[in-house]
Amino acid sequence: MDRLTRIKENIVPLDQQILDKAQARLNSLTKPVGSLGKLEDLAKQIVGITGSETPVLANKIIFTLAGDHGVTDEKVSPYPKEVTAQMVLNFLNGGAAINALARHAGAQVVVADLGVASDLPANPQLIAKKVNYGTKNMAAGPAMTRDEAVRSITYGIEIFEQFYKKGVTICGIGEMGIANTTASSAITSCFTAKPVEEITGRGAGLDDNGLNNKIKIIKKALDINKPNPNDPIDVLAKVGGFEIGGLAGIILAAAAYKTPVILDGFISGAAALIAFHTAPITKDYMIASHCSVERGHTIILEHIGLTAIFDLNLRLGEGTGAALGLTLADAAIRILTQMATFESANVSNRS
Repeated sequence: MDRLTRIKENIVPLDQQILDKAQARLNSLTKPVGSLGKLEDLAKQIVGITGSETPVLANKIIFTLAGDHGVTDEKVSPYPKEVTAQMVLNFLNGGAAINALARHAGAQVVVADLGVASDLPANPQLIAKKVNYGTKNMAAGPAMTRDEAVRSITYGIEIFEQFYKKGVTICGIGEMGIANTTASSAITSCFTAKPVEEITGRGAGLDDNGLNNKIKIIKKALDINKPNPNDPIDVLAKVGGFEIGGLAGIILAAAAYKTPVILDGFISGAAALIAFHTAPITKDYMIASHCSVERGHTIILEHIGLTAIFDLNLRLGEGTGAALGLTLADAAIRILTQMATFESANVSNRS
């Protein structure tokens, strides 16, 4: 817990003075004020996070964390839990959607095992931070112990710090874990006090019967475990996932080290809830890439106070939305640093 406490203590509000300078620069560029919309907001936020008036996003990473969920036993997903391990191997082989989109964004994909339910083949590209072989079935009791919850967050912090030392300048987060939309729905309902029915979606493609069963199981898990929304560690331990805890750790560490962190969709949003309720200032360091088809994601963004940059009806996860968000972050910074001002271009400004 000491490491987590130290990280929290290092998370500070953005410097208003440098934010004002960024806004002045944006207003001086050869365009009507505010005409590039969210791209201008994004550029200003990145300046505020990094503390640099001319940020360079040269070292981009997508952290994709994997973990299994015991609640898979309750038939809350149309896919078997074995798919988690199989997809991790696909990530490592470069054949998944996140690999394609990360290449498009000029980003490295970093894959970590936080809790896959089987032993994965040794691979120098795989970060092994296994807390346990999947969580327990949260419909029958806590998903994990409190110590495991803390360790999952701490492992996320360690993963980020490993790459911060290598010069990461901006990062995105994603995940893989069969049934993790079930855990994310439970987390979201707990923190937002919204009914489970309003939050829960079809995940990987449940039919109506499957969706109704999923809602029933989430309600059962919340009723049995009674997670305390005033204690984020308790929520993670009772109804969370190891990969979700790891992502929360990455968000907290990114904020502590003044690095922009681009969220993906619903599961990343659940991790953001854990981080936000652990240290509310982390909100200023989070960039919401897109608005997921999963209905609970909109509720998460509203609860934290974030606005998504785009909406493409995405619901894959893996960090795919975050990878696209990285390309827009690049565009935003190019606008800020490469456009001419009215004065330098000798263009008449509005009277």
